[in-house]
Amino acid sequence: MSDQALLDTFRLSLRHIAATVYAITTGHGGERFGIIATAVNSLSFDPPSLLVCVNHSASLHDPLQTAEMFCVNVLGIGNRAVADCFAKGGSERFSVGEWEEELGVPVLASAQSSLICRVARREAFGTHTIFIGELVAARHRANAKPLTYYDGRYIDITEAPDQ
Repeated sequence: MSDQALLDTFRLSLRHIAATVYAITTGHGGERFGIIATAVNSLSFDPPSLLVCVNHSASLHDPLQTAEMFCVNVLGIGNRAVADCFAKGGSERFSVGEWEEELGVPVLASAQSSLICRVARREAFGTHTIFIGELVAARHRANAKPLTYYDGRYIDITEAPDQ
């Protein structure tokens, strides 16, 4: 298989993995920065930590390289407008949704969950940097349905028929 065919198959495979949608945010130099992402995973319960992968070309990348803290806002179905606004990019990312400051980072008040982390480690790999964050604060809203991305679109997994 050629390198291009392998890459094409990899991309197609990843499109068919349903993933929760996150708004990753930080504060730096008095400004707010954020991106929409699906490359987030739990890492450890001891210490409680997350792994966040950010493309080097993303607007959040450089501020996160020097920031001490970041927030993983787990988006719910009710946050679709926030996701759409973040996906457009630009300086208007925080114009939709109710954003609060906590520990120096933007936190979405209506998020399904918000996980505030202190950067514990940064590791460059390929086109991305892996940020390991140690949890320092958390919020969770009961009964929120997750915003899920699959095959280039948002889906409601809570309405999927049983098979």
